[in-house]
Amino acid sequence: METKTQFKFFIVDDDVFCANVYKQYLDNMNYNDITHYSNGNDCIKNLHLKPDIIFLDHNMEDINGFEVLKKIKRYNPNIYVVMISGQENIETAVDALKYGAFDYVIKGNDVYEKMEFIITKIIAVKEQLKNAYPGFIKRLLSIF
Repeated sequence: METKTQFKFFIVDDDVFCANVYKQYLDNMNYNDITHYSNGNDCIKNLHLKPDIIFLDHNMEDINGFEVLKKIKRYNPNIYVVMISGQENIETAVDALKYGAFDYVIKGNDVYEKMEFIITKIIAVKEQLKNAYPGFIKRLLSIF
C-alpha cells in the first residue's frame, strides 16, 4: 500500500461551522495534522509551526484574507495557500492568485471535491519539483 503524503494543515476561518466541516473533510481523507485558527493574526503568529497547506477564508473580521496571504507568503513562499471565499468574484480570485495563492475556492456544496482535487494537485506539483531539481531541493533543505 502506498503511504499517503502527510501534510500539516491550517484552516483559517472565523466561521467555526465552516472550519469544522473542512476539518471533517480532511479527516475523511485521512489527514490528521489540522489546526484551526478563527482569525488571521493567530495564523500568522503560528507560521513557525511550518504548515504545508493553509485553507484561508477571504472574508474575516480582524484582518482581510489578502493581508494574511501576503504575510504568509513573505514568511515562507513555499506554503500552499488556498483562498476560500463566500462569494464568487472574479477580481477577488485574480487578486488571490496574484498575491500568491495556489488556488481559489468558492464556498459551496462541492468544496469537499475541490479540496481533494487541490491537495492532489499540490502533491503532483511537489513531486515535479522534487524530480526536476533533486540536487537543488537537497541543497536548499540542507540550509535549514
